[in-house]
Amino acid sequence: MARKIVDEPSEAVVERARSDREAKRNPFSRIVLFIRQVIAELKKVVTPTRKELISYTLVVLVFVVIMMALVSGLDFLFSWAAVFVFGDAGTSPLGL
Repeated sequence: MARKIVDEPSEAVVERARSDREAKRNPFSRIVLFIRQVIAELKKVVTPTRKELISYTLVVLVFVVIMMALVSGLDFLFSWAAVFVFGDAGTSPLGL
């Protein structure tokens, strides 16, 4: 997948990061720098279109249904195997 030019940091951002690394900052300025970097990253976020959102949602729901069926099937199989190996609980003399 090719990288977009938008993803590459600009020269100003790279230069500011280098100068920030060299300079000792107090805790307040480090928090401000962190918030600026968070905002810069959030500007890169692309919201999906309605069609993409619906398709992603359907993919997740289908995957969850398949996993539920798999786990339910394994649960049934293991419970059957446990009853086969250890016997039915209703037939024990203690009634456990």
